[in-house]
Amino acid sequence: MRPPAKLKPVLCTLHPVTWNLYPAPCTLYPAFVDIRFAEESDLPALTALINRAFKVEAFFILRDRLTSEEACAFFRKGRFLLAEENSALAGVVYVELRGERSYLGLLSVDPSLQKSGLGRRLMAAAEEFAREMGSRHMDITVVNLRTELPPFYRKLGYTEDGTAPIRPEMVPRVTQPCHFIKMTKPLGNG
Repeated sequence: MRPPAKLKPVLCTLHPVTWNLYPAPCTLYPAFVDIRFAEESDLPALTALINRAFKVEAFFILRDRLTSEEACAFFRKGRFLLAEENSALAGVVYVELRGERSYLGLLSVDPSLQKSGLGRRLMAAAEEFAREMGSRHMDITVVNLRTELPPFYRKLGYTEDGTAPIRPEMVPRVTQPCHFIKMTKPLGNG
């Protein structure tokens, strides 16, 4: 049984399955987006969205970012948060609770909606969920070849915290030398 998230009204209002996020200052994305936890039946759609959003990595990765088997494994290990507008999937992010430190990955926004503020909203929802579940830090990794990502995450309060080699299972899929940049953000006490 997965614990429900208790979210502060300042960020969002908790409904049985859906968080309704209200606009933050300087947000370009439309005023109302539903954020909810993915169910197993959402896996095909969220996998397709992640792969569309990660097409930008085709210059160094040989295949889709995520297979259906990998999506199932992530689903069993953590939580996917989905952003929907008018019941259409617009974005997704993965959160894995690891005690005081949680991991966030696979941030994906429909390519037609990128640079709209929706990614920031998903990040805020993921961070709030982790904070409410007891995490004090959020950790992320980005591939060094995606030079636009560290500045984006720095603007959201993340700082570099070292590097890590590409995971062994990824080595056959990459076409040029690369490594991960580890980043972290304190989440505070909630």
